Amino acid sequence: MLRGLTPPFTPRGAASLVAPPPWHYAGWLLNVEFECDRDRAAAFVPRELGAATGRGTVHFADWQATTDGSELIDPILSQYRETIVLLELARPDGPAANFCPLIYVDQDVSMLRGLLQGWPKKFGSTWLTRSLPLDHPAAAPLRAGTRLGASLAVKDRRLVEARLELTGREGAPLGFLARPTYGTVGWADLTAPERPPELRYVRPAVTGAVSTGWSEARAELTFLPDAREELSDLGLIGATRASAGYAGVTITGATPA
Repeated sequence: MLRGLTPPFTPRGAASLVAPPPWHYAGWLLNVEFECDRDRAAAFVPRELGAATGRGTVHFADWQATTDGSELIDPILSQYRETIVLLELARPDGPAANFCPLIYVDQDVSMLRGLLQGWPKKFGSTWLTRSLPLDHPAAAPLRAGTRLGASLAVKDRRLVEARLELTGREGAPLGFLARPTYGTVGWADLTAPERPPELRYVRPAVTGAVSTGWSEARAELTFLPDAREELSDLGLIGATRASAGYAGVTITGATPA
């Protein structure tokens, strides 16, 4: 018998790229809320989930993840960075939510975990300023006047640039930290390649969410055009709010939209 949650399927199942949930995540995040062209955003959003409002959030995240704690003593298995793009939805039957059309990550384990949850992950290179608990010029402490930066590049082409400056005031949770978030699951079947994938919309099942008090920031945000990537098609107008801080969540599975 071959075992494993995901390929490769092997006799012991130990080589499987992704272990079964629960998956525990903790990380440092820069969150930038933005306005964009509402009609362009609507083209990215399934109508059955809701209507695009013309608002969204970009998260730049430096994560550490584990299943049973073993990954924490072998950090190459647990650490990664990613950029998450969310669009705000007005839901027909409830409070506002988010939809995730684009997300970029630098680790294969995280990419496959994300695809299983409906997060449409591709490889990309995310960099963001870390804040360290030191009173030192290189530590970027969480206080008024501290400047932070973040960027995303995909296949060596820069797609996103962000600049933040902390105000010294308490910030707000934004994006997936503030609202339910939905994504898309769908796989091609090469025995019938002419048939498009059947898409399902799901929401990750989240428990044990924790965070620090968020630090408010002013932000500048730029989406750079690229011939193959579609992020700039959103018609970015500009950043509205931003925050920085630490968060942790546990994913136990996913539920249908």
